Amino acid sequence: FFRSFFFSFLLLIRLSSNKMLRPVHSEEAPKAVGPYSQGVVYEGPVVYCSGQIALDPKTGTLVGTTAEEQAEQVLKNLGAVLAAAGSSPDKVLKTTVLLVDIGEFTAVNAVYEKFFGTHKPARATYAVAALPRGAKVEIEAIAAVSKAA
Repeated sequence: FFRSFFFSFLLLIRLSSNKMLRPVHSEEAPKAVGPYSQGVVYEGPVVYCSGQIALDPKTGTLVGTTAEEQAEQVLKNLGAVLAAAGSSPDKVLKTTVLLVDIGEFTAVNAVYEKFFGTHKPARATYAVAALPRGAKVEIEAIAAVSKAA
C-alpha cells in the first residue's frame, strides 16, 4: 500500500518555477472530513509557526472562556505571525490543532473554517491533557513565504 501510495503521490507532484501551492487529492485515501486538504505541495521558502494560544499580545492574559472564543484569538495571533514572516492564511500548508476537549472540535472547526475561507491546508487535530496557561486551544502552522518580511 505505502509503495503504491508513494508512487501515486510522486505522479501528482508537478515541479514549478513559480513556487506555487497545490492541494493534493487522492481517491486512494479517505476524503477530508473538515476544512482541510489531504496534502499540499509547495516549492519554495516556508515558515514554521510555533503553536499559538489565546494570549492577548498587549497584556499577555488569556482571552476567552470557551474554546470557540479562544480559537478566534489563537487565529488572530497566528495571522500576525504569518504576516510578520511575509506570509498569510492562504499560504498555510499545514496546521496542527490541539484541543483540551475533543468535544469542542465542531465549534473550533467553525472558527477555523471562517479564518481560512476556501483555502484548506492539510491538518491534524489532537486531544491533549492540558495546554499552557490553561488554554483550551493551540494551533501551529507551516506556511509558504511569498515575500521578504
